[in-house]
Amino acid sequence: MRVSLEQAVAVLKSGGVVAIPTETVYGLAADATNDSALKKIFAIKQRPADHPLIVHIGDMRQVADWVTIFPDTAVKLAKAFWPGPLTLVLPAQLHVSRVVRGDEPTVALRVPNHPVALALLQQGGLSVAAPSANLFTQLSPTTAAHVEAGLGDAIPVLDGGACQVGIESTIVSVSANGQWQLLRPGMISQEAIAAVANADHQVSSVGEEVEQAVPKVPGQHALHYSPRTPLLLFKNRLALIQESEALQAAGLSCAAMLIGEGEMPTCQSISLPHSPEKVAELLYSSLHQLDALKVDRLLVELPPASPAWLAVLDRLSRAGYR
Repeated sequence: MRVSLEQAVAVLKSGGVVAIPTETVYGLAADATNDSALKKIFAIKQRPADHPLIVHIGDMRQVADWVTIFPDTAVKLAKAFWPGPLTLVLPAQLHVSRVVRGDEPTVALRVPNHPVALALLQQGGLSVAAPSANLFTQLSPTTAAHVEAGLGDAIPVLDGGACQVGIESTIVSVSANGQWQLLRPGMISQEAIAAVANADHQVSSVGEEVEQAVPKVPGQHALHYSPRTPLLLFKNRLALIQESEALQAAGLSCAAMLIGEGEMPTCQSISLPHSPEKVAELLYSSLHQLDALKVDRLLVELPPASPAWLAVLDRLSRAGYR
């Protein structure tokens, strides 16, 4: 059910949920100060209650309403990357809902870089929690049609066109003493974060051994961003083509997503440019398109294991099996 900006604001202020566009993916939004509304997000997504939500705010000045301290490191990052696909995890004020925090002592904040989302937040005077508008662990939506296909027509959707970044935000935790930690890779790279935040204040990234507790954040589940069709991952094109031939010889259907030029398999395929930014933008929409074919297997060629491709590799590694 498509709604206007004014209708979306009214639904949110009345305690309802609305799927809204951001530059990353469409989010299932609810008033971040309304526990009853927040619980609807978890129910609709079938999301575990201990998973924190990202609060979307309309302006950097609103950070003070949510946190006990806004360290200089975090201020520098916000000035450099907001509005944009960066989420900052900071010490939360006591009044911040335990539902939105997932019982963590921290709160995740970002200012989205999408004109429709910013209009909703600024004109409506709202702060909204907005995890991806899909069922838990399934493919994230990057169009209004993806939301409707995944959650049904009963969910109000504010259509803002296709998302331009295409994958979820980079998440960085910043402690009171200014130390920072990359918790989820995104299209703002770790190198870009370090250049602004000072590499000397960096602690180990998620997945490495750390002495301190790592805050829970979205996207850390081992199985995530997954199509309904079983998805197999391949480090090279030849192995993918061989698997395609073996599946078809066994009477099974398949479809493939490829990166860059090269030999093509005989099954139906989507070929994406050899560009991290373009693959990120088109990743979920391509997987949605292939998933709709209802074949027996999806075959995906992995990009190079280099820093520029880290975010795409993270999403694909959680979506399928090597």
